[in-house]
Amino acid sequence: MDIALMSMSLNQGKVQQRASLLVMKIAMGNAKQQGEAVQELISSANVKTLQQAAQSHLGGNIDLKL
Repeated sequence: MDIALMSMSLNQGKVQQRASLLVMKIAMGNAKQQGEAVQELISSANVKTLQQAAQSHLGGNIDLKL
């Protein structure tokens, strides 16, 4: 086997792996920022409004018997 070809192939694999890791780190950073934004939004929102949005079918009707 040609040593130069093997060396080039190995280096190309390393470069691809580094690029893949960098892309993954960027994606993880974006996901972390989005998660923090969602947490901040939930903590600043009114709990009753969130419950009503999640269960909009509840509380719309009242059954009365006289």
